[in-house]
Formats: sequence, structure tokens, C-alpha cells
Amino acid sequence: MPSGLIALALGGFGIGLTEFLIAGLLPQVASSFGVSEAAAGRLISGYALSVAVGAIALTAATARLPRKGILVGLVGLFVVGNLLSAVAPNYPVMLLGRIVAALCHGSFFGIGSLVARSLVAPEKKSRAVAVMFAGLTVANVLGVPFGALVGERWGWRAAFWAVTGIGVLALAGIGALVPAAAGETRPPTAAGSSDPMPPIGLRAQFRAFRSWQVWLTLTATALSYGGMFGAFSYIAYTFTEVGGFSSADVAWLLMVYGVGLVVGNLIGGRAADRHRDRALVLSLLGLTITLAAFGLLAGSATASVILVFLMGLFGFAGVPGMITRVTDYAHGAALAASANVSASNLGNALGAWLGGLAITAGLGYTAPLYVGAGIVLASVLVMAVAAHHARSPTRQTEYSLESSPP
Repeated sequence: MPSGLIALALGGFGIGLTEFLIAGLLPQVASSFGVSEAAAGRLISGYALSVAVGAIALTAATARLPRKGILVGLVGLFVVGNLLSAVAPNYPVMLLGRIVAALCHGSFFGIGSLVARSLVAPEKKSRAVAVMFAGLTVANVLGVPFGALVGERWGWRAAFWAVTGIGVLALAGIGALVPAAAGETRPPTAAGSSDPMPPIGLRAQFRAFRSWQVWLTLTATALSYGGMFGAFSYIAYTFTEVGGFSSADVAWLLMVYGVGLVVGNLIGGRAADRHRDRALVLSLLGLTITLAAFGLLAGSATASVILVFLMGLFGFAGVPGMITRVTDYAHGAALAASANVSASNLGNALGAWLGGLAITAGLGYTAPLYVGAGIVLASVLVMAVAAHHARSPTRQTEYSLESSPP
């Protein structure tokens, strides 16, 4: 495993940690600044919206810069944002720190995935992306309990100081261990030829979106995330109101879900390197069945534990393959990779909204699971169409960078 991948995974861990730990710190932050719970909650929603915007805006603004330099700058922005949060004298500065830290999120994972795949042989590209995203999945497991533990013992500011320190380590690691030319060209294929140079100009980056395969993959990403997080957003209510668990049980149940994310990410990366489209369709189909079964069996404590693990496993098994798929059809365009991150966050918002509507309509706390299953089923259909289109000898020819002026 190239050491540069470890540095990228550490960056992903820090960024994931700052996203998730705030959930365990909201009561302390609200009390410290004398704001309402709703205002404190905007530290989460504001972060998510900034991720969606920053993924496109920063990637477009840095289109002609070397990718290693961009990653160093993005992690530097992350450090500044968390430092602002750690020393914030009031709520507006705290919110500003969250927004600044969030701006780097989408671009880091979008551009970082291109750099990660360039560090290994082509047949291991999805596994390389999975290693980078392993930092994010581990942060999902540890984020909330880490924030709660550190906040309880040393105060909420200590948690942000710790994340700032992780950001500094990641900054040093990327600067020292990632090759200067990483992501600028692709490794040679087994036949000895090389893929086209990735597009660097903004116009060339936008030409990636002429490809129907890019749009189909982005749509499948948004729907798959929307279905999973639409169900996940209300999972605590499902556990306590339907499954009979106590509020204290929710934390370890969420850790079971997080372990599923870690396992699914690593298995999915390996499966995607063998047969990507088949692995994606099967993982999405597995998630659809899991969510539907969860809705039916949520009253059983044993079934709930098993199914929440499978929900995480199938939910993240498709992530490495989706990213390499969209970047392959975009010929390495960083803007398309970052758009994939934006699509996932937009899907999260859509799924949470639809799940909330189902509960408001009086359909009960299992309704988000059925809504999520329906959304992911739509993703299965989109992915099946994309896979069929890719196999068909009469498919529409994808655009070629070589036939378009830079």
C-alpha cells in the first residue's frame, strides 16, 4: 500500500471526524453560546450545505492547479476552519468555522479519489479509493462517541483542537508522502498504453458532463445515498419507538452501523475491481432488500442489530465503485469526481425530507425505511440501465478529450 494512501486516509478521517463529532457536542455548544437547540443544529445543516456548494465551486476554481497542491490547500483550509471553531468567541464565528471546514470536504474526496487511484495499478483503483474512504468510515464509527467523550472530560473546544491537530498531521503527511505528479497522469495499463491526460481547463472539465454515463452514475449516487440516509436520519426513533431499545442503546447500535460502513467500503472496493457494474447493482439491490426487511422486522431486537449492520455494509459497498465509474467516464475530470460528492449530499437532503414527510403523514417510524427502500430501488433501475448501456455495442459514443480542444 503506497504511503501516500495512508496520508489521504488520515485526511479523510479528520474531515469525517469534524462532520460527525458535532452531533455529540450540540448540547454543550448551545449552552456555551446561549443559543437554542435549533440554532445549534444549523452547525450540522450549514456544514452539509457548504459541502455541496464547496465541492463544485472549489474544484472549478482550482481546475488548472496541480492536484497535490490543491489537496494541501484544502487540508490547510480544513485546519483553519476547525481552529476557528476551537477558539470561537461567539456563535457566528463558530458557524463560520464550520462553513470554512466544510468547503474543503467535497473537493478533498473528489480530487483525493483521483490522486488515490493514480498511486496504484489500474486493476486496484477501486481498492485505492476504498482505502482513502476508510478514514471517513472509521470517523463515522468514532465521531459521535469521540466528541461526546472528549467534550465531557475536557469541554467541547478540546474536541475541535484535537481535530485541528489531526488536520496538521494529515497536511504534513500529504505534503511529504504524496508524489508531486500524483493525479496528473494515469498509470500505464497492462498493455503498456496510457489513459488520456485528465482535463485541466474548466471548459474541458465541463465537457465531462456531455456523457450520459456520468449523469446516470451521479443520479444513481444521489438516489442510493438518499435512500440510505433517509432511513438513517430517523433510525434512533425506529430503535426506541418500534424496536423497544432504550435511548442509551442507540449509541452502540450506531456503532454497529458504522462497523458495517467500514466493512462494506473495503469489500465494495475489492468487488468493484473485479466486476464494477455487477458489484454496484448487487450492492444497491442488497440495500433495497435490507431496508424493506428492516421495516418489516424492526420490532425484533435481534433482527434490528443484524439489519442495521447490513444497512451500513450495503450502503457503503457501492461508494468506491461509483467514484471510479464517474471518473472513468469523465476521463479523470476532477469536477465530475467532486460532483459525485455533491450528488450524495443532495441525496441525503432529499431522503431525509421524504422520510420526514412520511412520519408527519402518520405512517409511523418504520415509514422512512420503506421510503428509503423505494428510493434505492430507483437507484438499482438507473444503475441497471447504465450498465446495460455500457455493454451495448450500439451505445452512444462517449465524448473524447482527444477530439475536443482543451
